[in-house]
Amino acid sequence: MGKVHGSLTRAGKVKNQTKYVPKSDKKRKIRGRIKFKKKYCKLIKLKYKKNT
Repeated sequence: MGKVHGSLTRAGKVKNQTKYVPKSDKKRKIRGRIKFKKKYCKLIKLKYKKNT
């Protein structure tokens, strides 16, 4: 067994002191092929908007 820093009576002290914040719902980020398609479409729109 490894060496222990400090006594085991204080184990988990900081975790118990921190306030519990429930996880909030987050929108899933677009990734992969779809991400690059959106990026490409945005680029094309900007390119043709500039010329007209």
